[in-house]
Amino acid sequence: MKRLFWLSVGAGAGVYATHRVKRRVERFARSWSPEGVAARAVSSGQSAGERMRLFAADVRTGMQAREEELREAVRMDQAPPESPGARPRRVLRARYTIIDDEKDGH
Repeated sequence: MKRLFWLSVGAGAGVYATHRVKRRVERFARSWSPEGVAARAVSSGQSAGERMRLFAADVRTGMQAREEELREAVRMDQAPPESPGARPRRVLRARYTIIDDEKDGH
């Protein structure tokens, strides 16, 4: 009686394990079939496009903020400072970058 019990428990476990493995193999085969690959490509392509749009918007926002910081730091929107009695200075490319003749290496 004891042997019959364990035989039936083993057979039941074998049937259950075989059923689970079969389901996983079928799911794996479906996911790598041409239709499954195409469906995954379409869904990932749509989400990638949305992520790229969000990334570009974040970059533009950050770029504008950094440009405002840089403009404030170099006072690009203001006239160059004039100091009375000092030697004339050169302004490069109208960006108001002031370079002393002694310091620019020539």
